[in-house]
Amino acid sequence: MIAEPTVTSRSSVQNENLAVDANFSGAVNHTVGGAGNENSQKSLRGKRRARGGSENAKRRHTKVTNGSLGRAQNRHLKHGDIEAVTLFEVVTMGRSAMQAVVDDWIEAYITDRDSGLLDLISFFIQCSGCKGLVTAEMFQSRQDDVMRKMVEELDEGSGLQYKKFLAFPWILTVTWPMDMDSGEYPLTMSGPYWRRFRGEFCEFVSVLVTQCQYNVIFDSYLMDTLISLLTELSDSRVRAFRHTCTLAAMKLLSSLIGVALSLSVSIENSQRLGEVERTKTSGRRNSPRLERIHRKTTELQDRRVEIENMMDAIFKGVFLKRYRDVLPEIRSMCMEELAVWMKLYSPVFLTDSYLKYMGWMMHDKLPDVRLKCVLGLQGLYGDPLLLPKLDLFNSRFKDRMISMTLDKDHEVAVQTLRLLTLISQSADEVINPEDYKQLFQLVYSSHRPLATTAGELLYTRLLSSPTQTSDLREGANEQDTHTQLTTARVRALLHFYQDSELHQHVVYLVDSLWDCAGAMLKDWSSLTSLLLQDPSTQDADLSAGEQSLVVELLVASVRQAVEGPLLAGRSTCKKVVSAREKKSQVDDCGRLTEHFLKVLPQLLIKALSGLLAEMEAVLELHTDPAVLEAAARSYLSLCGEESAWHHLARPVRDAVVQCWADRLAALLGDTLQNGNFTADEEKTGEILSTLKKLTAFHNAQDLSRWGLYEQVFPLLSVEIIHGGLPTQLTVEALQCVSYSVLWNLNTSRETLTSREKAVAQRSQMRALCEKCLRCLSHNDQSVKEQAFLSLCDVLTAHNYQLQVWDPSSYGPLLYTPDPKLQRALLAFILEHVFTGAEYDSHSRGSDVESGEGRLEELHRRRSLLAGYCKLIVHGVLEMSMAADLFKYYMKYYNNFGDIIKETLSRTRQMDKIESARTLVLCLQQLFLRLKQEQDSGVTCSSGVQTFSSIKELARRFSLTFGWDQTKSRESLALIHRDGIEFVFQGFVQRAEKPSPPYLSYLTILSEFSSKLLRPDKKIVYTYLQRYVSEQTISNREECWLPLIYYRASLLATGAEGEDAVSFISSDTLKQPSLANRSRSPSVRHSPTADGDMRSPSALTSTETKVRRPHKASSSTSPEDRKPEVELGPIVREPPPTIVISEEPFHANEELDVDTVEVDL
Repeated sequence: MIAEPTVTSRSSVQNENLAVDANFSGAVNHTVGGAGNENSQKSLRGKRRARGGSENAKRRHTKVTNGSLGRAQNRHLKHGDIEAVTLFEVVTMGRSAMQAVVDDWIEAYITDRDSGLLDLISFFIQCSGCKGLVTAEMFQSRQDDVMRKMVEELDEGSGLQYKKFLAFPWILTVTWPMDMDSGEYPLTMSGPYWRRFRGEFCEFVSVLVTQCQYNVIFDSYLMDTLISLLTELSDSRVRAFRHTCTLAAMKLLSSLIGVALSLSVSIENSQRLGEVERTKTSGRRNSPRLERIHRKTTELQDRRVEIENMMDAIFKGVFLKRYRDVLPEIRSMCMEELAVWMKLYSPVFLTDSYLKYMGWMMHDKLPDVRLKCVLGLQGLYGDPLLLPKLDLFNSRFKDRMISMTLDKDHEVAVQTLRLLTLISQSADEVINPEDYKQLFQLVYSSHRPLATTAGELLYTRLLSSPTQTSDLREGANEQDTHTQLTTARVRALLHFYQDSELHQHVVYLVDSLWDCAGAMLKDWSSLTSLLLQDPSTQDADLSAGEQSLVVELLVASVRQAVEGPLLAGRSTCKKVVSAREKKSQVDDCGRLTEHFLKVLPQLLIKALSGLLAEMEAVLELHTDPAVLEAAARSYLSLCGEESAWHHLARPVRDAVVQCWADRLAALLGDTLQNGNFTADEEKTGEILSTLKKLTAFHNAQDLSRWGLYEQVFPLLSVEIIHGGLPTQLTVEALQCVSYSVLWNLNTSRETLTSREKAVAQRSQMRALCEKCLRCLSHNDQSVKEQAFLSLCDVLTAHNYQLQVWDPSSYGPLLYTPDPKLQRALLAFILEHVFTGAEYDSHSRGSDVESGEGRLEELHRRRSLLAGYCKLIVHGVLEMSMAADLFKYYMKYYNNFGDIIKETLSRTRQMDKIESARTLVLCLQQLFLRLKQEQDSGVTCSSGVQTFSSIKELARRFSLTFGWDQTKSRESLALIHRDGIEFVFQGFVQRAEKPSPPYLSYLTILSEFSSKLLRPDKKIVYTYLQRYVSEQTISNREECWLPLIYYRASLLATGAEGEDAVSFISSDTLKQPSLANRSRSPSVRHSPTADGDMRSPSALTSTETKVRRPHKASSSTSPEDRKPEVELGPIVREPPPTIVISEEPFHANEELDVDTVEVDL
């Protein structure tokens, strides 16, 4: 619309601003902005002559005579600005020149009101962002002709829009380009310049009315024309006209209210003077003065009526049409100004006929409009003098205000709740108890500002009301009065919390009340005194339920004081703590620490005896694993040496465990007769219940002195020999015995004081391992899993004890798992962990079909695999047994990939060479099994991995070596050496057997070539030449393609930027396609240049062309070329070994070939 004024734009406006062309017919043309059309250019010279009272002429006159506007302009000229030539430009200069601008315009208007009025009209047109032409003609036609001319048309041919309307006594025609309605005009433009424009524009309207209120505002010319102009333009289809002129009309009405208020004050003063004059005696009464006062009062009243008529015209002509405008900014503006009118001029506007618009717009679909309504109502309800006029509004729109507390816009909800708080303070009868109950629940809102506002309402209505202090005893001292008041408030708060039935939201309630009721919540001395009072001496004692709630309230308040309002769901962003808040937080921490250091021991002593009794009662009734675990942990905390209450808790714990041990001994003595289990169902349940409790406590605490191993181990012997023991009982017995062995291993340093005790401990562990080995073949799955986990835990703990064993003292003797046990452990893992979905669905039933069942099944299998991997990592099992786990790294990557990868990393940290041998063993076993399946001529079974999957597994193994190639040089050299030996060891070339049977393994081995350093690649290639000659390596026959592929991977370097695939495509002849051939399945897939997986042995010489590098043939001289190696017998010497120098390699040193030696 209008660009930001600059030196160029303002000077252009000064040159193009056209004057009023007053001719005999009364027609006037006035250009706004830079239209510059042809007619205005032609009449420019005539307009300069005719514009004696025009805007520019007056400014020139003002500048010469040093008028007020000229002084304002001179101030701006001192700072380097240019002279303003229009009202629009002067207004945008700032508020410092506003008074002078208005005064100068009033003088110009008094001199020539037509010209001055047209300048003011141009100002509003310019503020709308219009770059167009305004044509004004005097109203001389009949009414029907005027209505016929009131049009707003679009001329598509010229690209202009026209609007003709009556601004009495003018008929104005505004012409503007079609692109004006693009949305860019001063009120919506961005930047600091235009952000100040709105305030300057509103200030101009206000100052204009204020300066004109004593003279020209009542001339029945200025205001009529201005109101007609704003009414017509606010009804335009163009958004810029409608928005700007509606704002001007609203501010004009607000300014007129100020004039009306001034007139009201003057009328009251005049009436008071008249009353004083009339009260005088007839002799002293001045009749002429009384007559003047009467005439002045009448004149002021007439003027006020006239002002009210103006306000009514603006309200009906602009507000009633625009308060439901499609533009939300206009609707918000109307509601904001309506609230101002009601508050300032309540006798006229604060009526039900105006309040209804405020209530209706609270249903607006945009939150900003609703927010303006609520903010306006807050100003009305905050004034007690206005409340009697709001009764009907309360009855009609109370439900809407209550429902707006749940508004989707948080700010609207917060402000509405504050409005209801004002209503509750001023008009208590408006909101009923049911409404309060609904509003109080907002203290649990996830939006903290809304919750704190609801907390203020709750504190005002329930906690600080006079009803809490009505029952205080007379004659009590200040401390007792304070305690009674705190008790009453806490009771009210507890009753509210219990009635809300949200028993896990105490912290949210405390957070909501923290800002308004922080003093009460920080009164920790009063809260703790409620808990320490004696029930026998206090009349108003708290019940047990109320005491527990007080404890929760106390804990929540302490957390709030120490940590601040950091609750889940309420802290949307990290709050920056100010220095004042930080100091308050430090002071609160000091006060509560000082207080609880004295009070907390008293509270714990009072509660500990009851706690222990309650725990004992719970343990007699429940056998749930979660309950037993929580009780065991609680006793562990209370009975620890660092605990101050161990002298009270230990006797209770020992008595409970002794009771269970005696009961178990009696039950087992009756049921284990002649090596058989003869208990009925009832006794079996008692044994199981007691054994569960002892097992749960034995897991957390050492119960070896009660001899649980000797009591429970016969149960396992009975199950192994005769069977018939219930499954759950067998599982609990395994757990209890394994915990006994684990505690013995843990305390072996202190308990093993002789060799006999060490031998007895090893015998216990060997017996447990034998029983667990037998249980691995049990019919029930849970028994087998528990036996496996017990074996893993016991063997891992024993290995740890060997590492910390002091040979100078008697310690645990070495126990090594026999090969049968190791094979059983591996077989169990392969059978129960690495199983397909079909096996799981048959073995676990319909429970696995659900999502929760599948997660539990996966967690169970991961626990089993982790236990087995710990045996390998801690050295209990040989590292080579991990090869069977590494085979499934890719197949079960989503389920167990992290465990297998961590195991691979730990084994590499233990021994890099042995870890590399394990990887080689894994790949060779997979390859041999695939080769065996393919040689048999049958289709590969589901348990056999394909060649592509083995190759992908090798690639993943190579990625685990990381980017630092120097750390893994020895491991990679070992992998390549063993791979080459695996392929060529014992091979003799014959006619019926031209290539080694395992030659395709080199394709898998090539995945590790990228991790070799360049010198190491040359050494490995030299080592490869020890088995095959150069002519054999260069052989283009189909059977040798894996060797060519491997050679290419060794010769490819990062500097050349070529991979192995490109080497194959350039060094081999074109071979026939696989589409019409059936190849041997020994090597089924291999990557090609196109990215697909083909068999290297399936490529023939007719599929790829020879594409030798031109650089080699052109730049290398015949003398520098190596002679071709003649085909000869393959050397069958003992395989050489690669020896890598042990000297450290630094990253900043260049690696030389001499750092790697080949030991022949």
